Amino acid sequence: MKRADDNIIMEQVRDGNIKKLAILFERYHISLFNFFLRLTGGNRGDSEDLVQNVFIRILKYRTTFNNQNKFAVWLYKIARNVHMDHLRKTLPEVSNEERINREPVAREDDIEKIEQSRMIENLNTALLCLPEKKREVLILSRFQKLKCREIAEIMGCKPGTVKVRIIDLKKLKAPSGIYSPPKGYKRKTLHNAFGIKKQ
Repeated sequence: MKRADDNIIMEQVRDGNIKKLAILFERYHISLFNFFLRLTGGNRGDSEDLVQNVFIRILKYRTTFNNQNKFAVWLYKIARNVHMDHLRKTLPEVSNEERINREPVAREDDIEKIEQSRMIENLNTALLCLPEKKREVLILSRFQKLKCREIAEIMGCKPGTVKVRIIDLKKLKAPSGIYSPPKGYKRKTLHNAFGIKKQ
């Protein structure tokens, strides 16, 4: 059976078939959760709440959906706004530095899980060191697999601006101790840490 197009499903939601939103939730809740997890420095509770808020907003603003736009782009625009609202509310409470220095979560004794947790912690720490807009560009391009023009539409800027931010990211060096490359690698750069390919 052929998978129905996201835009078609969202049109049905827009036109009053609210139950169809469950299909879009199933398709996108995990990628949205991962998007927020990276933006919040690994805060699972906040990330779950933010995913819920995105779908609440989709329901609230469903009539604004225009089928000429790609659903994923519209979704991440909403997600970005939800995250910005969250930052406005919580910024005085928790700074990036506090998030970086907070106590690590209890881990199991299994060596592989400890190493994986360490890598995820290092990734989250490195992400929190980036300016907000560059962090968003990195997450949307590298982890959410969106194209420059889609990211530009989400962020309300020109594709050239997104490309410049990606080039700037490739030039950044990871702060000391954040990324420990495998043996044999000499340079510590963010493109090593995040798998950004040099052009």
